[in-house]
Amino acid sequence: MFQLKDKLAHVPEGAGALFFIQIFATLGFAVLYSTLVLYATGHLHFSLKDAAAIMGVFGAFNYGLHLFGGYLGGRFLSNRNLFVGGMALQVVGCAAIAGGTLPLLYWGLALFLTGSGLNVTCLNMMLTQRFKPEDIRREGAFLWNYAGMNVGFFIGYTVAGHYQLAGDYPSLFIFATVGNILAILLAAFNWKALADLDTPLLDAKPANFRLRFAAGLAILIGLVPIVWFLLQKPGSTGTLVKGICALVAAALVFLTVRHPDPRERNNMWAFLILSLGSLVFWTLYQMAPSGLQMFALKNVDRMLWGFEIAPQWIQNINTVVIVLGGPLMSTLFTRLRARGWNIDVPRQFAVSLLLMGLGFLVLPVGIQLADDKGMSAFVWLFTSYVLQSVGELLISPVGYAMIGRMAPRQYQGVMMGSWMLVTGLASLFAGDFSGMIPEPTGSAALSTNSAYARLFAELGLGSLVVGIALLLLIPALRRLIRDRVET
Repeated sequence: MFQLKDKLAHVPEGAGALFFIQIFATLGFAVLYSTLVLYATGHLHFSLKDAAAIMGVFGAFNYGLHLFGGYLGGRFLSNRNLFVGGMALQVVGCAAIAGGTLPLLYWGLALFLTGSGLNVTCLNMMLTQRFKPEDIRREGAFLWNYAGMNVGFFIGYTVAGHYQLAGDYPSLFIFATVGNILAILLAAFNWKALADLDTPLLDAKPANFRLRFAAGLAILIGLVPIVWFLLQKPGSTGTLVKGICALVAAALVFLTVRHPDPRERNNMWAFLILSLGSLVFWTLYQMAPSGLQMFALKNVDRMLWGFEIAPQWIQNINTVVIVLGGPLMSTLFTRLRARGWNIDVPRQFAVSLLLMGLGFLVLPVGIQLADDKGMSAFVWLFTSYVLQSVGELLISPVGYAMIGRMAPRQYQGVMMGSWMLVTGLASLFAGDFSGMIPEPTGSAALSTNSAYARLFAELGLGSLVVGIALLLLIPALRRLIRDRVET
């Protein structure tokens, strides 16, 4: 007990509160992320293609707004104010979706996505400001923050599955609303401890601060109808976002070609190559709440030991693997490196893609061995999720660290933004792939199994090919990636 009190006494003010805030702030997103496609198809009678498209746009907005959230919080509203404002939009959004109508779904999603897309960055910014640059406790604090996020996902997925089995969507979205309210209350109780410590906004004079605050509030509220409008046409919106991503990619290639420093230019080429591999990985990963979930709902025998497994509970496989596997993998890598194993970024990216490919290739095997009704055994889906989750452990933690290492100082902002856009673009592609499955006729499993088997096999083989290509490129990538000029 005394040791625990001693540790807590050395935690910077506000860092402990942010751990618990992170848990409740994640609940609403976990509910919508795991339930949106099921709700759209089961309650609002969307086609699978339309539901997958709206899920793709959901991910694109959520991840695409992250970078803008840091700018808006640091220069206009403060991270603390923007976080609470964003959570307030999420509260209203979840409450609106609980109304159960199509118009309320679109307005609810517009409110929720504006809030969640902007305030995720605010949480990270508030946490990082609790520590000085040289403070060795920073990494541990972010590990705790990541753990808090996964606790929120676990609770959200578990409760979502419970209400899914009962068919009680209104209660589920009310639960998400309450979770968002609790995050706001925790922030209010720790208001002073969460104040910004180092942002450009702190240098503003009172009159200028009020002007910026008003402008930031107008931007926050004004984004809602824009997102609402774009949600109405997910196909056109997806095309627009893909076009923006193509322009960003072309700009990065141009900057790389024109960059004068040879070492930094080589690092930028390595970043672009690894970003392509990352796009493949996250595209398949983002199929979990859409195509994979519909496959689990209609084509997998989810009865295990006499209990029915809700589709949302399956996503907790990922949560458990991440929480338990993260420390184990960190320990394993430390030991392997001590023995001389070269476990670096290119190798981790390559292996993650190989694991993702294997994760998708086991699904056609399960389909081939399905029962007379066409239902695959749950063990195949379980194996797929475990393989994908181990791949995530290899690629996710090194992504942002990679940018800090490879990006020249003057391009760090645009390269960070492009990395976030990769995840948003991947969500759109995942929606496209998920929408390729035809609507079931007769026995759902028997009518769609062949289409699922073909899609999963093609995606799995594609990931394997990219993973093998990265393996072959490892020597070249290692020559490109240099922290300093070697003499």
